[in-house]
Amino acid sequence: MRNGIFHLVTGTAVAIALSASPASAQKKYDTGATDTEIKIGQTNPFSGPASAYATIGKTQAAYIKMINDQGGINGRKINLIQYDDAYSPPKAVEQVRKLVESDEVLLTFQVLGTPSNAAVQKYLNTKKVPQLFAATGASKFTDPKNFPWTMGFNPNYFVEGRIYGQYIIKNYPNAKVGILYQNDDLGKDYLNGIKAGLGDKAAKMVVAEASYEVSDPTVDSQILKIKDAGADLFFSASTPKQAAQTIKKLAELNWKPVHILDINATSVGAVMKPAGLEASKGVISVNYGKDPLDPTWKNDAGMKKYFEFMAKYYPDGDKDSSFNAYGYSTTQLLIHVLKQCGDNLTRENVMKQATSLKNVQLDLSLPGIVANTTPTDYRVNKQLQMMKFNGERWELFGPILEDAGPAG
Repeated sequence: MRNGIFHLVTGTAVAIALSASPASAQKKYDTGATDTEIKIGQTNPFSGPASAYATIGKTQAAYIKMINDQGGINGRKINLIQYDDAYSPPKAVEQVRKLVESDEVLLTFQVLGTPSNAAVQKYLNTKKVPQLFAATGASKFTDPKNFPWTMGFNPNYFVEGRIYGQYIIKNYPNAKVGILYQNDDLGKDYLNGIKAGLGDKAAKMVVAEASYEVSDPTVDSQILKIKDAGADLFFSASTPKQAAQTIKKLAELNWKPVHILDINATSVGAVMKPAGLEASKGVISVNYGKDPLDPTWKNDAGMKKYFEFMAKYYPDGDKDSSFNAYGYSTTQLLIHVLKQCGDNLTRENVMKQATSLKNVQLDLSLPGIVANTTPTDYRVNKQLQMMKFNGERWELFGPILEDAGPAG
């Protein structure tokens, strides 16, 4: 305990101090936290094949600057240290080790991407350093039994896939389903999820599966394979670059299957625009957050706060980008957890607060969608709503779908 001395300012503080045990009345710190600073680290693909996501890290840094300008958290400034991992697992390992061993951060926040998070998960758990709100929805990042220090933020990919499967059974019961998937935990979770949603009809309905590597220059051959198998419903479990390539290729082939796209590749700026807005028309996905492009939220208080933040702290950023809205929401949740920690800035308490979220409503969550976690359920987002792209923006439809069961 570095700070045994504390000042009692008001009567209430005296009462609280007397009723609490002496230990809890004192400030508690782990490496990375002091009276004046909270050190946090992350890696992000600022370059490489997934660099469309770089803007998320920039939004997060801008949000933290805003918090620091407002006086920080309980009087402490946040020092966010960011490194480029180029979406390369070996680079992520090297940079995360540096964050933990030389920069001595209290926690990692929003390390981005399934492959990078998978590469550092065991290391961070062995070191007992929080891998907080990892930017991935692969099932292995919400597994408190095996990885108590890891907590994903994104809706679980398996669960999302299962929701698509259930949607297909209900709306397209005779569909011939073709699946394109990224050959890693992200793609495989979606693949298993959609099959779980299709249930005992999966074997009959899925007529083709084709995987790709992140480093593949195109996915043309995979698309042709799926088309030749006679698919009339195309599910793309991919990241932005390949999602845009797919939409473009389907248009070139003048092939118009029902097209479902996973949530990671729904950015209008990074996917729909490069692929062609007209070509993207009719694509189906899900969301759990408000889309800045949707006029429904024009006078929404949360959206106004987001637009004001973007104008002041990240004016070069695209305010309409769902990636920037995501960066805003994830950092807002981080700040909530750090505030809840009070003066007990230990790694254990960070996890304790993150795993006891109660009906946390973020500025940009869809109405009715709240974050709840427990020590046995690390899933932050388990509610989703379907949406369809209309050629300009996404339009929500149907009820809010909640997945009660655990993943996988």
